[in-house]
Amino acid sequence: MELDRTRPLWRQIAAEIIQRIQDGTYPPGSRVPSTLEIAQEFDVVNATAAKAMKHVREQGWTRGEVGLGTFVSDTPPPANPSA
Repeated sequence: MELDRTRPLWRQIAAEIIQRIQDGTYPPGSRVPSTLEIAQEFDVVNATAAKAMKHVREQGWTRGEVGLGTFVSDTPPPANPSA
């Protein structure tokens, strides 16, 4: 995925992670890449990746497991067409 450097990068990354959850790339209960892996994949600093992942979690798409990582929620939030 090519990022548009004229728009907030974290929002684009968050949208891509959510899209991957919706299309089954990351199925319910599966582990999502770490902040470091996201930063490397999208060629951004860790803080940007962390902000993106925080947004995804706050939207209810993922849950954190202390010491294990971040996983796709078993029950994703309802589709919100205005998001």
